Amino acid sequence: MAQSSYQSRPHPQRREEAPRQQTESGRLNIRFSKPLDAELFNGIAKQAAQAVSAADRNRNKTTQLRRFYDELCMWEEKVARQPEKFDEYLPFIRMLNAKAAYAEGRKLVDRTFVDLLAQTLRETTSAETFATCKLFWEAFMGFYKQERGND
Repeated sequence: MAQSSYQSRPHPQRREEAPRQQTESGRLNIRFSKPLDAELFNGIAKQAAQAVSAADRNRNKTTQLRRFYDELCMWEEKVARQPEKFDEYLPFIRMLNAKAAYAEGRKLVDRTFVDLLAQTLRETTSAETFATCKLFWEAFMGFYKQERGND
């Protein structure tokens, strides 16, 4: 397909779309500490969904990723009810990394998903950042379903 010579100019009253939020290593710049990036639940979550959805159709199926998201939600509910127990729950929350590694070994998910999960769990350092992590994954799952459709 030939590239168009048309270059859109931003509308004077509209903000330009944020540039890709990636670090030099190619990983998305995901931060859950304040102040939150305005694109965290929009552009960044969408880019993450696009990257994970690029896997072969036998990996990263929506139902498989939903299992990880559901467990994350379960832990977030526990933390929300008892934020003072966050440090006690954190080892079990981060055990999701081991479960993702196991799923990768069984060829159910790919390295992109495992790395994204690990990156977001690394950013989880308090009850507040864990709530933000859960919201990021909620946005991710919405965009992922849009990218992958029914698989």
